[in-house]
Parts: sequence; structure tokens; C-alpha cells
Amino acid sequence: MSVPELIPIRHEPEGRTRTIGRWRGGEFFASVTGPAGRPGWYAVLHRFDAAGRYLDSSIEPTGTGAEARRLLDEWLDALPGREFGSIAIAPFEVRVDGELFGLVIEEDDEVEEDEEDHRFTAELYPDGLGFHEPWCGCYDT
Repeated sequence: MSVPELIPIRHEPEGRTRTIGRWRGGEFFASVTGPAGRPGWYAVLHRFDAAGRYLDSSIEPTGTGAEARRLLDEWLDALPGREFGSIAIAPFEVRVDGELFGLVIEEDDEVEEDEEDHRFTAELYPDGLGFHEPWCGCYDT
């Protein structure tokens, strides 16, 4: 199965995708995350147009998770017409402080070389959420 142009991401109100949805300008994915092996936390808000194409990101380092959550809440409150829900977005990459943030398509390392059907995942960095076939919006951590 090939990778879709837009990766579906299911909204889970009690899960790690609780702060995703739509706003007047399109779609958004927001999170509080700490890059692996580095101290500190980041408030992250990625914005996409109505077709799921990447527009821009607000990514701000903070000292604590509580500070990052407070900042993220401010950003979310400022999104006009914000509604939480499932989204479908195109892969994208952005770097801040040398750290990768984005939804990146990766080939599965566990597929044998002689297999005709290559398997891919869409990995959200640095959150560590992986999306894959059957591309239903569910994630693995």
C-alpha cells in the first residue's frame, strides 16, 4: 500500500492527539513535547490550510511542562473558530534549535529487501507518534 498524500490523524480526547483539529484558516496539530535526550519542553502549534498543506509553526522552548502547557493554551485560545477533531495533513519538516519537528515519511527498516511491497510510516517528530497502514488515523508510540 502506498503512502497517502494526506496522513489521517484521529482525534482522541483522552490521548496524545487531544489538541488537534480545525480553525477558520484550516487545520492544526498542537502538543507539548520534550525532544529526546534534551532538557526542557516545547510548546508546539503547527498550522495547515484547509487542504492539509503546511502553513507555519509556532515552536517555543520553555523551562517546564507546565509553562509549555500554559503557552500552548494561549495559542489555542487565539485560533479563530477552533474546534477539536480529526485531521488529515501532508508531511512536513521544520527545524528549531537543531531539533526536527514535523511529520516525516520513513521506510520500515524491518521489511526484507526482496519484498515487493515496501512499508512506510509517517513519524511525528519529536513527539514519537507513528502512523501507518491502513492509514486510519491511529498511532503507535
